[in-house]
Amino acid sequence: MKIEISEKAIHWFKEEVGLETGNKVRFFSQIYGTSPIQEGYALAFTINNDSKDAAVHTVKDGITFFIEESDLWFFKGHDLSVEYNEQIDELEYRYHKGNS
Repeated sequence: MKIEISEKAIHWFKEEVGLETGNKVRFFSQIYGTSPIQEGYALAFTINNDSKDAAVHTVKDGITFFIEESDLWFFKGHDLSVEYNEQIDELEYRYHKGNS
């Protein structure tokens, strides 16, 4: 599994959340939401500077984005792409069947 973060999404994180070099963002599953790969669950994020249980991570502009081992079930073998949608001024999560 891999995580990809677009340049526009990085800009959104910096402007809207105030992230800086050295910060860490954890993506995790939450109940009572919607996603195209898990009925009844959605993907969320939190600023979390403890990534000791990270199963997957990527670093972009000095910011680490990660998913813990306990949340891998949510992805069902899909990779995660985080994009920014200008029309709705929000992040969009896209899931692609991964080969890794």
